[in-house]
Amino acid sequence: MISYIARRVVLLPVVLLGLSFMIFLMMQFLSPTQRLTAFVSDPTKLRGEAPEALIEMYGLNDSLLVQYSRWLNNILHGNLGYSTTVSLPVTQAIATYFPATLELVLFSIVPVIFGGIMMGSLAACRHNRLIDHIVRILAITGWSLPTFVAGLLALAVFYGLLNWFPPGRVSTWALPIIHEMHRYTGIYTIDAILNGQFRLLLDVLRHLVAPVATVSFVSWALILRITRSSMLETLRQDYITTARSKGLTERTVVRRHARRNALIPVITASGLLMASMVGGQVVVETVFNYKGIGWWATQAATQFDFPAIIGFALFNAVMLVTVNLIVDILYVVADPRIRLS
Repeated sequence: MISYIARRVVLLPVVLLGLSFMIFLMMQFLSPTQRLTAFVSDPTKLRGEAPEALIEMYGLNDSLLVQYSRWLNNILHGNLGYSTTVSLPVTQAIATYFPATLELVLFSIVPVIFGGIMMGSLAACRHNRLIDHIVRILAITGWSLPTFVAGLLALAVFYGLLNWFPPGRVSTWALPIIHEMHRYTGIYTIDAILNGQFRLLLDVLRHLVAPVATVSFVSWALILRITRSSMLETLRQDYITTARSKGLTERTVVRRHARRNALIPVITASGLLMASMVGGQVVVETVFNYKGIGWWATQAATQFDFPAIIGFALFNAVMLVTVNLIVDILYVVADPRIRLS
């Protein structure tokens, strides 16, 4: 298992290098003046000197490989340019807005993955019974409902009609408290607990309910359907029949034999789902004015903020590769027979 993980870790920089080169190639569709913003982290430099002089300074007319090596060196030193959308360097903007998205994801993981696995397993074990039909209807509804529609419905009902769960990340009265308290992680729920601000904690949780419910309902359906399908196939295998013939209880058969062997496709889907969630819930964050990294990327795209868009693409590439590494490790945990050839 250690050698398997080591091989995957060794491949990680190679994959990241390839992804970065692909992003760099897409940047070549931009003009040298537009690409210049990805090199300059101080916007005053763009106003103080002629663009031609800066283009020559950063070698944007050099050969492709020379430009790539210089750009890659900037990335490794944390220089991704300046985001005019939020008036921050791109690296600082990512550090500012990513904790909000991470907080949303952390609260959504349990209902999405564990809830989906539990309900999918239950539906498979009660195949063609009432509970199976109810779960399937919920899954089809969640899977077919567009995210923005689910978000708008949740916003209209929970805020517009009931005035329970408002949009945004915190209420207006909580902003001075956030500015004054010490930020350990940038995740408001954790920082509120560490600072003893329990009134702030309740306000943050209140604002999280609607976006978490939206993300969970839409994403939960995918995990549920895959788990149900995989479990139904596994429960028909000969070794499950053998386990039952030995006198094992149905609960033991499902937990020790069926569910674990049915987890491989579920792990794959969960990994891709988590990678997309960590990379920013663009629609949900926009609908609920929840200022995470997806909200920032949306604002950057509408304002043609090229350094922010490039930085967001690089961030998503890193998240996707990292999550894929975790998924590969979980494959071995779920099924020790899996090894690289």
